[in-house]
Amino acid sequence: MAWLRRQKPAGERSLRRQFVTPEGVDLKLELAGAGERATAFLIDAMIMLALLIAVTIGLLFLEDGAGSAAESAIAITWLLGFFVLRNGWFILFELSGRGATPGKRLLGLRVVARDGSRLTGGAVVVRNAMRELELFLPLSFLAFDASQSRLDALIYILAFSWVALFLLFPLFNRDRLRVGDLLAGTWVVHTVRGKLADDLVGVAIARQRRVFADAALSLYGVYELQTLEDVLRKGSDEAIVTVAASIRNKAGLPDDGDDWGFLSDYYAALCAKLERNAMLGHRRDNKFAAAR
Repeated sequence: MAWLRRQKPAGERSLRRQFVTPEGVDLKLELAGAGERATAFLIDAMIMLALLIAVTIGLLFLEDGAGSAAESAIAITWLLGFFVLRNGWFILFELSGRGATPGKRLLGLRVVARDGSRLTGGAVVVRNAMRELELFLPLSFLAFDASQSRLDALIYILAFSWVALFLLFPLFNRDRLRVGDLLAGTWVVHTVRGKLADDLVGVAIARQRRVFADAALSLYGVYELQTLEDVLRKGSDEAIVTVAASIRNKAGLPDDGDDWGFLSDYYAALCAKLERNAMLGHRRDNKFAAAR
């Protein structure tokens, strides 16, 4: 089980966190700010809204021939369709290897487990199910109330107070956690920017690369590849030594004394293998999962 070591903030609250993964890798993560998370959410919301509007326009073209049936389809699209879309949108994208929706990816953010382990489906479902309670349930209730021409001021005040309480919750804890993150054990953090694999693999191309057996490359998946990329980019000597020793021990490979070169070559080979498998429809998210 990974254990967490938090740095004391210097001056203002620090958003940098330090923790050790189950493989013994010491990763330093920078948490996303409340403004960045809100912007990512708005981007996702606008994309979903655009999809709903496009479907609605398509249904309107059918209205002349279908009459009330088309009107019913539009109502179902905005009630049931929006519910399915928003939940499927966040859950499916965050369960992907990138751990991020399009909005988060545009801002360079991703969701990770706070204990350093792989992000589980249960955690993703919990953090997104809470959004229904935090935001969409009271807003849906208000929309229904407005559609019935009810103007109960007390209900409006209570509903907006409920939404504001949850929206402002990240501002009152040092890890910028939503209630969903608190329950699911997740963080939203900055990803390492830059092209995936190109510059790291380029270092290995300049010299003769090591060749690894398929059995050695089959030990890990996309999650471990991303962790290895973080280790190589940040260049911590301690982390590089630890990870190189862990891979060698697990794969039964000899120690030639060149940890950086070994990890660079292994990264390039693993990246190539996972990309080949993905093209064939065999994706492996992490070392615990079978290829699918």
